[in-house]
Amino acid sequence: MEEKKGLSKRLRRKRLGRRLGNCYAFCVFVFIYIPIIVMIVFSFNNQRNNYYWNGFTLKWYEVLFTESDLLGFLVNSLIVAITATVISIVIGVLGAMGLMRFEFKLKQTINSALYIPIVIPEVVLGISLLMLYDLANFPLGLMSMILAHATFCIPFVVIIMRGRMSGMDLSVEEASQDLGANRITTFFRITLPMLVPGILSSAFMSFTLSIDDVIISNFVSGPYSTTLPVKILSMVKVGLKPEVNALTSLMVLVLLLGIILNNVVQAFLKKRASTNIKTYF
Repeated sequence: MEEKKGLSKRLRRKRLGRRLGNCYAFCVFVFIYIPIIVMIVFSFNNQRNNYYWNGFTLKWYEVLFTESDLLGFLVNSLIVAITATVISIVIGVLGAMGLMRFEFKLKQTINSALYIPIVIPEVVLGISLLMLYDLANFPLGLMSMILAHATFCIPFVVIIMRGRMSGMDLSVEEASQDLGANRITTFFRITLPMLVPGILSSAFMSFTLSIDDVIISNFVSGPYSTTLPVKILSMVKVGLKPEVNALTSLMVLVLLLGIILNNVVQAFLKKRASTNIKTYF
């Protein structure tokens, strides 16, 4: 009887802990997503100041595409984010392969230095880049922001790709070369398909960090290369326009579609990589 009572108490405690954990998780998700939901709802509000709900309308989306200048700043953000992502992916993947596959002097120093752009405050990095551009007489504009964004995105790419490569089976590449394939063929047919999930994750991470950056962009942007986050920050002082809610709602929708597409593509590529390995061997 005592054993049954003890078991019953443990089961009740376990159920209580599970319920408390679920309640805590629900509160966290509510805290995170309620502001986003409110923003999306008020993008359809027929009231310019968004102090209260005044009826449903789509006119702010029409104003966004016909009269607002926010799309121009969004284009600047997309140009910077996409270009910086491509640069960081190329350098980051090559850097991760070099750090994982080869032994050389100062390897440990480079591994430690990778964390510097991640751990230091963005204000420090922004001031440092601004001083570097000033000393080099480098004009501030889209190119200065692209180089700055690639600088803080590369460490994230290297870290993600190192995690991906650490779980790869190198014997598959060795078997490919033993069967007559050269290094280039082995890379494109064996190594690259296994790296693509990590590359996609790194690309999404770099793109998100770049398009969302405010502090560094505020330091290194020129007068005609302002990005959308910097513009929105400057609008906060005088009040946000309702078109901002419409634009950010569309961005949330695109990001959700991107996450879904990323999961689908990664699952497809994982299945295809396993099929390729079985086909070639």
